[in-house]
Amino acid sequence: MAPSTPVSLRTARVLFAGTILTGSFLLFLVQPMVARMALPRLGGAPAVWNSAMLVYQALLLGGYAYAHWLARRRPRTQALTHLGLLAVAALWLPIGLSAMRLPAGAEPALWVPWLLGASIGPLFFAVSAQAPLMQRWYSVATCGRDPYALYAASNAGSFAGLLAYPLLVEPRLALAGQSWLWTGGYGLLVLLVFGCALLLPRHGPAAQRVVHSSAAPGVRRLWWWIALAFVPSGLMIETSSFLTTDIVAVPLLWVLPLGLYLLSFTVAFAARRGLANFITRFAPLTVLMFGSLVISAHHAYPALNVAMALILLFVTSVALHCCLYENRPAPERLTGFYLAMSVGGALGGVFAGLVAPVVFDWTYEFPLLILAAGVLAPQGFLLPVFAKLWHGDARRRWILAVAVLAGTAAAVWLGLSDGSARSGGPRQGIALVVLGLLGVLSIGVRPVFAGVVAGALFLFGGYDALKLSAKPGARTRSYFGVYTITDRPGARDLAHGTTLHGVQLRGSEARLRQPTTYYVPGSGVGQAMRALPALYGEGARVGVVGLGTGTLACYARPGQHWRFYEIDPAVVRIARDPQRFSFLSRCLPHAAITVGDARLSLSEEPADEFDLLVLDAFTSDAVPLHLMTREAFVTYARVLAGDGLLLLHTSNRYLAMEQVVAATVTGTGWRAAAFDYVPSDREEAAAASEWLVLGRGSSFDRLIASEAGWRSLHVDPELPAWTDDYASIVPVLRGITIDAD
Repeated sequence: MAPSTPVSLRTARVLFAGTILTGSFLLFLVQPMVARMALPRLGGAPAVWNSAMLVYQALLLGGYAYAHWLARRRPRTQALTHLGLLAVAALWLPIGLSAMRLPAGAEPALWVPWLLGASIGPLFFAVSAQAPLMQRWYSVATCGRDPYALYAASNAGSFAGLLAYPLLVEPRLALAGQSWLWTGGYGLLVLLVFGCALLLPRHGPAAQRVVHSSAAPGVRRLWWWIALAFVPSGLMIETSSFLTTDIVAVPLLWVLPLGLYLLSFTVAFAARRGLANFITRFAPLTVLMFGSLVISAHHAYPALNVAMALILLFVTSVALHCCLYENRPAPERLTGFYLAMSVGGALGGVFAGLVAPVVFDWTYEFPLLILAAGVLAPQGFLLPVFAKLWHGDARRRWILAVAVLAGTAAAVWLGLSDGSARSGGPRQGIALVVLGLLGVLSIGVRPVFAGVVAGALFLFGGYDALKLSAKPGARTRSYFGVYTITDRPGARDLAHGTTLHGVQLRGSEARLRQPTTYYVPGSGVGQAMRALPALYGEGARVGVVGLGTGTLACYARPGQHWRFYEIDPAVVRIARDPQRFSFLSRCLPHAAITVGDARLSLSEEPADEFDLLVLDAFTSDAVPLHLMTREAFVTYARVLAGDGLLLLHTSNRYLAMEQVVAATVTGTGWRAAAFDYVPSDREEAAAASEWLVLGRGSSFDRLIASEAGWRSLHVDPELPAWTDDYASIVPVLRGITIDAD
């Protein structure tokens, strides 16, 4: 029988909330865990991880669709079916990748879904159904009580899993231990589901097949649910990308947008509505003011930009999720409601993560999603006097609307009169104040307010972006981000967000061929390149992981054999185009370039292929962990000649990569030294850099003896070696401060 006493009701609430929380925790734990397992085997190419994202989305949607289908059956049938599914899925424990190997020439779009589906598909599918199905069971077990507040438990579990993996699980457990931890969690989940099943009624009307007493939602209402879920999901992904590429490349910063996105559900679906209503009331104004300022991305105030972007995401997500909550159906139609939400969230992720990088050359989807949030967010007049103004006769409303839109156009014109909305001059300040006042006046009239928001977004960011997009070759976008080429007196720069990828001097032939930034002759890699003829003769063989603008090519000499490895085809196109950068065309016009994940590509090379191998892939926030494990160094040793040298560029503002290398190569036969280069004031386009050299023969001794400044590596005795089974950036995080570049 269903619980009828207060004690049994509390017991039911605690049990169902714990079950939902556990399932969501396991879902957010398994995704990064499987990614770590797959990285050494599949590499880091976009085709691989885009396919993986689609697999997760498909399995999640499948789980929600299964819950929707199952909820129509008798409660006892539901319990037996779901427990049976959980039992069958348990055959895939302990969790891990299938032993099947990627066939040569296999298409990732086909092979990756098959591998992940065969490895974790049944488990992910079964667990993903917990949140909607357990809420439906709770409603049945408690005689129709509103279950929507339990959705907060789902997002609390997701948030806990999100934080637990990078901060607690990964730093403390190897992959084998992580797998058994997840297996234990799955066993606990099965017991909790069994306990929930015992509370389902066995007799009486509630034990019969569901008969809907409320009308089915119409197509328009379904699309409304989908749209309200679409925009916050897309905004979450865009905020993460925007902060980590355009503002500051801090490791793990992506945790904050995703965490706030999950927290917004907890606020929006809470039984107590005070905080949710307060945030929703001021959401349109937040969209207008913070949206326009975030898009302007003034790099002089990165901490302020981070704060505004996160507040914007949280407020808009709460407002739109509140709309979903206010438009929720009766509990008997709960599973269909969550299925529509899941469809909207998946479509938002696909749009921002897969479609937009192909369609746009800049993150235009970000202002478009901000505009959509301004249109969809609940709107009410902020002051009674504004309501009276707009509620007059139709003629007065038209006049007022035209006046507001004309004022918006005038403010935009004023702001652009200096040539750039990012100059931060007094005219931009006046324009911002005018747009803010017009926005306050028009909140409550969606079409007019949308026009004000569109004008603000165009002024603060959109105009500059469109102007740069109109310049041929100035900007290139791929799944790795947006690459921007800018000219300044005497030089041309290539930047990926806040990370500089290369500089080429302009002017004479000598200047055009001059290595710059981290690769100047006095740097660690510059010394190694200049020593190549003395160390290995005229036919030295060089491999370089990370192409950038092709700067290192200008160290090449006749008779040498060079090969570059680059994961992003967009970077290859930029480096090969002499109209953009001419290092390759001038110094190594027929350079061999292998496109793909470097570790996988090197594993296919013959032994003793190189005398010098340069790894230059660790300077941004997204460190490819699989290139720094002990197994990766085995691959490097195999492709290097016995007396070969390995150069690693470890300059990183936030990660102590030198200590990682020291811990990883200890006891493996490598000897290592470091060189910290600090340019003088007279050097043009030179940057401070940290390079490590590793070797196993006499060439190592001869290189470090050729120049003063080489030193032994800093060692952290508490830091374990990175392996394919264990790697975590948390122990090597430096003190993080968000400063202006």
